[in-house]
Amino acid sequence: MKKNLISVALAGIFALSANAASAEDMFTGAWYVLPGASYMHTDNDLDANNGGGIFLRGGKELSEHWDVQVGASYARASEDTGIAGIGGRYKQTLVGIDALYMFSRDKFRPFLLAGVGVARNNIDYSGIPNFDGKNTSVMANVGLGAQYLFSENFGIQADLRHVWSRADFDNAKAVFGQDGKETIGNTYFNLGALFRFGVPAPVVAAPVVEAAVMPEPMPEPAPAPPPPPPAPMAEPCKPAFETITVDAEKLFDFNKSNINGMAIAALDDAAAKLQSNPDIELALVTGYTDRIGSDAYNEALSHRRADQVKAYLVSKGVAESRIKTVGKGESDPVVACDGIKSRKALIECLQPNRRVVISAEKVRETGCK
Repeated sequence: MKKNLISVALAGIFALSANAASAEDMFTGAWYVLPGASYMHTDNDLDANNGGGIFLRGGKELSEHWDVQVGASYARASEDTGIAGIGGRYKQTLVGIDALYMFSRDKFRPFLLAGVGVARNNIDYSGIPNFDGKNTSVMANVGLGAQYLFSENFGIQADLRHVWSRADFDNAKAVFGQDGKETIGNTYFNLGALFRFGVPAPVVAAPVVEAAVMPEPMPEPAPAPPPPPPAPMAEPCKPAFETITVDAEKLFDFNKSNINGMAIAALDDAAAKLQSNPDIELALVTGYTDRIGSDAYNEALSHRRADQVKAYLVSKGVAESRIKTVGKGESDPVVACDGIKSRKALIECLQPNRRVVISAEKVRETGCK
């Protein structure tokens, strides 16, 4: 094996990590653990049979397309030198971190992976003097695989990966014609159970219970009072305030705070009403999100959305001092979307919850009694 194979793999994982870190909006997805078993196809230079092993990894869904997994594995195989009287085992222990590019967030989730870490190779063959060695080195691996979710909390993951590391033979000069360290490449097929945690719980609307009202007994008829003297005619008093509300449910795309161009007309109408009513002292802009993601992240996102709407109204001539913003996160949902499993369908169903409400209050008219 060529030494530059590890360099190529390392460059790949660093490039993947850089792209993941540059994402604009962080996706607050689930944590998961992944225990499982492996089948190892050993490098020909090891003179070993194929073997098996076990692994344990922990993972985090970072964004719409990126996961990270950290874990360790152990595999071993018997020797296969073809020399009578030779025995022993080859053992490999791996500890590392992988970046996964996910092509989908539905039930079936294919991915590509690349990772780096540390490998411990132990060659222990008896019968040939000094034909053994232990070496710890940098490890790199690349591969592909898929996850399949049977429910929001349980699924499976399978992947096929090639792992490069360095092994040490004490008598490698006689075997390889070079020094005792050799770059080897083992291929693994891994299959594990995926247990997910931190999945956002569905919002369940509380049932509305109307209290029963008992009819009051009919009172005894009373004598009719004399008619009051006619009151002087007066003009009706106007209400103390008037509220202008705009539910701009298509202002924002999923997980974004930039205003969608399709909803500009609703904001232009609100700005025109505020401009034509100078007696409106204060306009309250309230931002909301859907329920996907953590409470803290959604509250911050709703504040950013409210601030974007305020900036747009100011750009249309509304005085900044007349506008106040507030973010309420995922509170006061318009729709619940219970029982939807597909992530894409859930995002579409929750669209009305990603909204901004603009409320404007008028001062009391003069001349009321």
